[in-house]
Amino acid sequence: MKKQQPALELIDRMDCVNDPLVRRFIQYLQNEKNASRHTVAGYVQDIGQFAELRWPSVNHPHPPFDWLTVSREDARGFLFAFGKANAEPTTTRRKLASMRAFFSFLKREELIETNVFTGVRGPKLAKHLPVVLSVPEVEAFLATPIRDLQRRRASQHGATPSEEYADLRDAAIFEVLYSTGCRVSEVAGMSWSDIESCSVERGGVVRVEGKGKKQRICALGRPACLALTAMRDQVVKLWQNAADSDRPVFLNLQGDRLTTRSIERRMKIWLAEAGLPPQITPHKLRHSFATHLLNAGADLRSVQEMLGHSSLSTTQIYTHVSIQHLQQEYDKAHPRATLQ
Repeated sequence: MKKQQPALELIDRMDCVNDPLVRRFIQYLQNEKNASRHTVAGYVQDIGQFAELRWPSVNHPHPPFDWLTVSREDARGFLFAFGKANAEPTTTRRKLASMRAFFSFLKREELIETNVFTGVRGPKLAKHLPVVLSVPEVEAFLATPIRDLQRRRASQHGATPSEEYADLRDAAIFEVLYSTGCRVSEVAGMSWSDIESCSVERGGVVRVEGKGKKQRICALGRPACLALTAMRDQVVKLWQNAADSDRPVFLNLQGDRLTTRSIERRMKIWLAEAGLPPQITPHKLRHSFATHLLNAGADLRSVQEMLGHSSLSTTQIYTHVSIQHLQQEYDKAHPRATLQ
């Protein structure tokens, strides 16, 4: 089985997109499901790998394919092939989910009577609790860019305008990540028009476009608004019109939108400054956001809305982390928690 990468710019050159039913499925994903190009590429890759296994040829399978002849044994064989190749359980389950969705579409179009992938279960996933930072660790991390800026300002040469902006921008990025619980891609994609209000006295709100192009409103705390205000004042000193409503909120030093990879690299720098493990990622700030809210008494449904989870079961993993926290607090505080 060839290993394919879902290169976004190559979707139209993947062989299986020449299959008329795959084409219709892609249109359904784009028009009715608002799927991103990245998501569509993943589906196309998985469907192509199934076609390669089901209709092998010397080099590659040739569409159109006879999807109506696919049996439950073929579906199980697809699962077995990835198990034999020692694929990661998450990879195997995703590929099964792709095929299940495709055959569900074929059934919806009344082209087949039965979805042969229904009931074919992938390998079990090991349950891992998300790694979270403590509140003091988050506070120490969030303070590092401003502490660095203060040090630069106090030095003999002072801070250059670019250094000033970079530190203020990084402080704002991580304040927004922790304040909103957003994914790093959602923060990188923000424009000034998405921020509907932002007051140092009252906080604010930002409109976020998440997975499936679903929009939600996230709260901005007062520290996040303070950081954004300070950064914006510096932006207008460096680039004309950079703070206009249609412009990205977070820019690199060339004045272009900052990428998620750049945010991750900047995070590594400030983690080292704060003496925290380098393997912490922006997504762990999202985990920490959810866990800290639940520890403070927020209800699960509200946290689900803030995170943009479509299913409550996805959010429930944070309750296990919170229960762990409660157990630790109980053991420390309750006079009868342990044997004397």
